[in-house]
Amino acid sequence: MSEKPIEHDMDYNTAVLNAESIKDLWSKTYNTEGKPDWSHILPYYDDDIYFRDSIQELRGMEDFKAMTERLTDRSNDLKMQIVRTAQQNKDIFIEWEMTIKFKKNPSSVLYGSSRVTVNEEGKIIEQRDYYDLWGDIFDNIPRFGKAYRRFMKKKFG
Repeated sequence: MSEKPIEHDMDYNTAVLNAESIKDLWSKTYNTEGKPDWSHILPYYDDDIYFRDSIQELRGMEDFKAMTERLTDRSNDLKMQIVRTAQQNKDIFIEWEMTIKFKKNPSSVLYGSSRVTVNEEGKIIEQRDYYDLWGDIFDNIPRFGKAYRRFMKKKFG
């Protein structure tokens, strides 16, 4: 899978997204002095964005922006390390590690991945995030994390 450099599309005044440009954009989004800032990346999302993760499913830019604002409001410190990216046609895959500190709790690392699909106009039309929200958070609670993992292994492993 060879990655091409960012190609500019003069009609939209934005770059055509690829694995490398997504890595750069996402790194800037989550590493801005603790609070995420989506202002530079939102123009790369289509107005009809479909988003789904472990918690929610939503459609449209209005709902997507509201979700990003909720995440910003409830976290004191949010960082993301992009581990690797890959691209297959219009699908870009991102493996990441997100460190989040909620207002009254210790930091938790969430390990996950995202698949974004780019439409014909070069904008993100679909994003699907995959992660184990509760397992990664419970791992940071003394004794409870180990008990949770034993339960999960016994019941589902």
